[in-house]
Amino acid sequence: MTDEHRVVPPPTTATPLFVLATIVLIAALIGANFTALKFALDHADPFLIAALRTVIGGTFLVALAISRGERFPTNRALLARIFVISFSITTVSSGLLVFGVNRVPAGFASLISSTMPLFTACLSLMVLRARVSPLGIVGLMVGFGGTAVLASPALDGDAKLIGALALIFSAIAWAFGTVFMKWKDVSAVTPIMLVGVQLWMSATVLLPFALIVEGVDGTDWSIGLFAPLLYAAIPANAVTFALMATVVRRATPTQAAATAYLIPLFGVFFGWLIRDEVLGRIELAGGVLVVAGVCIVVTAGNASGRVAPRPGR
Repeated sequence: MTDEHRVVPPPTTATPLFVLATIVLIAALIGANFTALKFALDHADPFLIAALRTVIGGTFLVALAISRGERFPTNRALLARIFVISFSITTVSSGLLVFGVNRVPAGFASLISSTMPLFTACLSLMVLRARVSPLGIVGLMVGFGGTAVLASPALDGDAKLIGALALIFSAIAWAFGTVFMKWKDVSAVTPIMLVGVQLWMSATVLLPFALIVEGVDGTDWSIGLFAPLLYAAIPANAVTFALMATVVRRATPTQAAATAYLIPLFGVFFGWLIRDEVLGRIELAGGVLVVAGVCIVVTAGNASGRVAPRPGR
């Protein structure tokens, strides 16, 4: 019996502490990514950066998975599901994210990215027929309100419409991939191999696209590009998506999506730490609301149980 056909027992329900700790780690790694991407964008075009991220991150994860004795998946149905996840999260969402960050302030980009849980909740209702408790809805509203407060200083009119639209569609694509992972079983492969294959699949789409649309004439192949690119490819991309795949398997889609609430908080923090940006009262107030929203969503989701399908599904 191949790995793709083996029976995998359903994952155990995650504790609130596990979910919250993993969410914070993912958000911190991605939050620092906004600053890293800004540095990388000084040396290369956005889609080329997105493509190189997938090549480096995918190679890292597949090599790690194989070194652990895992087999590359060969089942066609499984690979088809992984491709859908890859196209939505690590191709469309990641590509549009870098494209959008190149055109709008980092704070505004964080705000738009944080709308992903709202799209996830809507898609969960439509695709998974999930039930969202009143407390969960309150948590979503508090968290989104916190991101709005947190990023409001960046809304100074400098954001370009094209960048904002790109980030909105990035959030929608990310949400769809998150829900799809819950809807269609891909548990025959570990999160490490799953994301590694996703990134390699994305590379086959993003790299030719970047070379055709952007080329490499304006690329500065220096340490100024490779240092932030390596961070964006491995800790902020490969590692975070593998952790997110783990969270999605153990928690509800809404809980997993709550990661987006903390991203602006860490984005502002690393901007202060690395770029000497000052955290004002508005940012601190928004951060408190964001953390409160995440805690409410995680607690409400655990109390009400995992996503329950409606009769007839």
